[in-house]
Amino acid sequence: MAVGVRRKEKEPVGSLLRRFTRRVQQSGVLLNARRSRFFIKSKTKRQMKASALRREQLRAQRCEMMKMGLLEEGQLIPKDKIRLKK
Repeated sequence: MAVGVRRKEKEPVGSLLRRFTRRVQQSGVLLNARRSRFFIKSKTKRQMKASALRREQLRAQRCEMMKMGLLEEGQLIPKDKIRLKK
């Protein structure tokens, strides 16, 4: 997807350049280019299941700690308090 701007009548080059950079940023061309700069291997099914299980266990532990009054809403579990079942 190409981004283009046309120079308006009696428009300075600086403002034309500003309009162009704004258009490029809004279009997301740079984000896609930076994202695709390096190849990222997709996760295997086993890795996806393991990360889903970890999230589920952390969610349950957070809920349990909130009920005991050790955490407040929106607060994260401290790293030294995390316990996961294996």
